Amino acid sequence: MKLYAAPRTRAVRARWLLEELGVPYELIKLDLTQQENRAPAYLAVHPLGEVPALVDGDVTLLESLAICLHLADRFPEKRLAPPVGASERGLYYQWMVFAEVSLDPVVMEFFRRAPLTEQKNSGARPDEELSKHRARLAAVLDVINAGLGDREFLVGGAFTAADVVMASILHLAHTLGLLDGQPRLMEYVRRHTQRPAVRRAVSG
Repeated sequence: MKLYAAPRTRAVRARWLLEELGVPYELIKLDLTQQENRAPAYLAVHPLGEVPALVDGDVTLLESLAICLHLADRFPEKRLAPPVGASERGLYYQWMVFAEVSLDPVVMEFFRRAPLTEQKNSGARPDEELSKHRARLAAVLDVINAGLGDREFLVGGAFTAADVVMASILHLAHTLGLLDGQPRLMEYVRRHTQRPAVRRAVSG
């Protein structure tokens, strides 16, 4: 099994999950600053030259969410996904997709607009588009807060791949200062990003 990855990309969540699983894999690091992701050899793996990509035998997967879903099901004995047919399975799908489709895009808007955020905080005229994103983010975080409640994990009282995906995106939100006033979510991020697998995933 090969994971093509680069630091500070969505590849980190795939590597985190691989480290949680504790299964052997080959990490192939790509230097995006040197455009190694545009080399013909990698474009044969991922035609868009994006990361991550996972090669698992005859299967090649391109999207981080698909990779995480695949890996959690590939090793059911590791219990990082509720069993098919279990009552928690639907919620597991929901939070995996919600994190990727509802949370990630709005967090990335703030990431791309970081200079505008700093300008806004300095007392400059508020950006109307940024205000819309802020309202959307607040609504999305409310849904996560309500779903999480007082529990440590999103699904079934145990750590799953859904927590990997959600916590990785919320961690970026936290580094951007978007979780200020959200103590429960800040604690959720702190708890999960201190797991040993995370330290291994971001090392080297």
